[in-house]
Amino acid sequence: METMQRMDRDTLAARVARDIPEGAYVNLGIGLPTKVANYLPGGRDYFLHSENGILGMGPAPAEDAIDWDLINAGKQPVTLLTGGCFFHHGDSFSMMRGGHIDICVMGAYQVSVKGDLANWHTGAKDAIPAVGGAMDLAVGAKQVFVMMELLSKTGESKLVDVCTYPLTGLGCVSRIYSDLGVFSVGPEGARVIELVDGLTLDKLSELTGLELEMAA
Repeated sequence: METMQRMDRDTLAARVARDIPEGAYVNLGIGLPTKVANYLPGGRDYFLHSENGILGMGPAPAEDAIDWDLINAGKQPVTLLTGGCFFHHGDSFSMMRGGHIDICVMGAYQVSVKGDLANWHTGAKDAIPAVGGAMDLAVGAKQVFVMMELLSKTGESKLVDVCTYPLTGLGCVSRIYSDLGVFSVGPEGARVIELVDGLTLDKLSELTGLELEMAA
């Protein structure tokens, strides 16, 4: 375990950004996924969307350029690129539900090997549920990427055979980006696309409790 080169959050955000094609309409979920905006290659066109009614967001502002009237759905300050616009959140949800988002990047409590997503509630009595736009994005986006640490704080794998937390969407996730590697998930099960340095497939299978194979 000590020899594994886990990806830190910025490295992970940069890895996700590599797989977002130019011209894509992308929703970056609250929390960790918002970092992806800082690593999209310059000189290319991307259209970043926030469900509170923004299209055309840029990277996070410098400390001396923060405008608290310009925030994303997670109440974080953002920038607006040339041509960016604001609109009613009802129209924003219509965009999400109407299939106009190419990629959504979200966090998760659990993702199943079949691509089921659980990210709004753990089911614990003292947990505060937070649906937001997750269910709309899970079924409305053309692709759903999950960005998360692979293990919970207590060491349980968030990549599971079957989700035990309340579901956000069924079979909606196509790819997982984690601090230990990148996975594809779907009807054929989970496949490992990349592993971090120092981590073997056998060790990863031990950590997750799953029989994992490398993607072809």
